[in-house]
Amino acid sequence: MLLRCPISFTPPLGKPTPAQQRHAATAVSAASVFSISDESLSSRGFTFHRTIENLNLDSLNTVFAAVGFPRRDVEKIRVALEHTDAVLWVEYDKTRKPVAFARATGDGVFNAIIWDVVVDPSFQGIGLGKAVMERLISELVEKGISNIALYSEPRVLGFYRPLGFVADPDGIRGMVYSRKSKKI
Repeated sequence: MLLRCPISFTPPLGKPTPAQQRHAATAVSAASVFSISDESLSSRGFTFHRTIENLNLDSLNTVFAAVGFPRRDVEKIRVALEHTDAVLWVEYDKTRKPVAFARATGDGVFNAIIWDVVVDPSFQGIGLGKAVMERLISELVEKGISNIALYSEPRVLGFYRPLGFVADPDGIRGMVYSRKSKKI
């Protein structure tokens, strides 16, 4: 399901609707104040990274598989990350492995799509996913990006809503290209 985080959208010929104002305020406040500080996470043995330097792609692929994503070719992951505009991942200091990850692609000005939001199941429920998303949204907002979207499975919609994301705002529907194989 496509979700959008309407940060500062103003419809033509008028003011933002009350719903847009509420969602923009939620998203901006989520981006301005983090629920867990970097210092708090560091004291618990976690380190944030904003580049792919030192990111073990095999370990990241293991986290992808652990949350139900298909295992991916590591070289294709590398190419995808080289074409990513913003990345944020959390390393567990004891193992030196990634335990939370998210990235965003886009045009760098107006639009961004957040991809691959994952938290290792062994580390879920302690705020790492929220911490990663808050910081990634903040980074995008600071760049002036006003249209942030992501795709989500229905079972985790409740995770994204408090961060300012809404499903199909103002009747907007996402579409995905799907090529059907020809029957022989």
